[in-house]
Amino acid sequence: MIRLAYWLIASLLLTAGIAWLIGLPGTLTVELLGYRMQPRLGVAAFGLMAAVAAVILIWGVVKRVVAAPFYLARRNQERRRDQGYLALSDGFIALQSGDALRARQLAREARNNLPKNGAAQLLEARADLALGEMHSARENYRALLSNRKTALAALAGLYDQARAQGRIEAALTFAQKALDLSPQVGWARDALFQEITRNGRWEEAARMVESEASLTREDKMRKRRRMAVVDTARAQLAETQDPGAALDHALAALKLQPDFVPAALIAARIYANRGDSKRAMTLLRRVWRATSHPDVAMLYANAVQGAPATERLKRIRELVDTPPANKAGALVLARTAIDAFEWVEARAALSGFIGTEPSQSVCLMMAEIEDGETSDHGKARDWWNRAQRAPRDPVWTADGITAPEWEPVSPVTGLLDAFEWRVPTSAIAARTGQAGAGSTTAPGGPGQALASETLPVAETSGTAITLRDN
Repeated sequence: MIRLAYWLIASLLLTAGIAWLIGLPGTLTVELLGYRMQPRLGVAAFGLMAAVAAVILIWGVVKRVVAAPFYLARRNQERRRDQGYLALSDGFIALQSGDALRARQLAREARNNLPKNGAAQLLEARADLALGEMHSARENYRALLSNRKTALAALAGLYDQARAQGRIEAALTFAQKALDLSPQVGWARDALFQEITRNGRWEEAARMVESEASLTREDKMRKRRRMAVVDTARAQLAETQDPGAALDHALAALKLQPDFVPAALIAARIYANRGDSKRAMTLLRRVWRATSHPDVAMLYANAVQGAPATERLKRIRELVDTPPANKAGALVLARTAIDAFEWVEARAALSGFIGTEPSQSVCLMMAEIEDGETSDHGKARDWWNRAQRAPRDPVWTADGITAPEWEPVSPVTGLLDAFEWRVPTSAIAARTGQAGAGSTTAPGGPGQALASETLPVAETSGTAITLRDN
């Protein structure tokens, strides 16, 4: 209704305007080719407006006719461009879906319709790489290097190809070229950084970490962590040769990550070797309160070199609550009590952790207690048998392997900061498989199935040996 009202009002105003224009008084004299015309002024104005409209209309028709070939060519070009972009889009989808052959066909169609578009050639190179046609992929990538817009993408593709073929040096060369073009490109920095850390070139690694841009809070935290790990690796390398430099690096790591156990252990060992046991114990006490790491507590007990077992036990009593609040504290207290032949205290320390499914270290220490306190070899043997089937204790683990001490890089993948203090995944998987087998095949029930399964002693005693050595 409102639109209809507006239309009626506009029509009335237009009609009134035309009537007013035609009704204007006066005449206009026009002489042309011997003819004289004297229309009224309003009629002349109306006729002039109609003539201008006719000229515009005729010019538009003529222009369309003249421009028809160019218009058709442009429409054809737009159609080819649309088809090219559609093929390019479908090609990337096909490549991501695993259909590399169709992706290459669509890439070539896109290149025919978009001859100047580097993405089409990049798609073809990626498809060739997925199909295993390395020569064709390499040629396509190299053709993209001359264009600055596509050079980084081409270098990334060449890097992936070189890694797939095992040409590590060539891959690092492509990564270095990518860094020369753009110093902050992530994959190239990570590739070079991983190679540097794998080879233990920690000075270069430190310079690379320092040059990293950190804009967000997550970036800053990641940079601090990486720098702490690099400083700890430098401290570990220099601990025996240059203890002073090692201490500086370890303290720098602790400044970045105050509770980083590997750095704290290195710094405390150097303090202890210098005879500064007070500083070592202060540092270890703080880290123990934050992490409850058993290696920290064991080093705390041995901070004074040559101290007798009773003195070490006295020192642990100051550090660990009674009764222990966690299993790590219980294991450390029990270990030092066993070394001091304080069997009752050792048994009391472990009493809260022997109820349901005790760990291997708990079982092994209980075997020592039974053997040393009561000389009951039957009970000791029972605890040894339980240890073979008991859950593993946390160890330094990376990529499916374990180590007695922390290492800065994984020996399997070469990744920095891969080691974690946790129960090995293989041990969890093994126990899960044992539980499943016991519940389905054991004729005497889960208890009998569990009693019939054993693990190698070498696999189960690692944590106890580590604790005792420290």
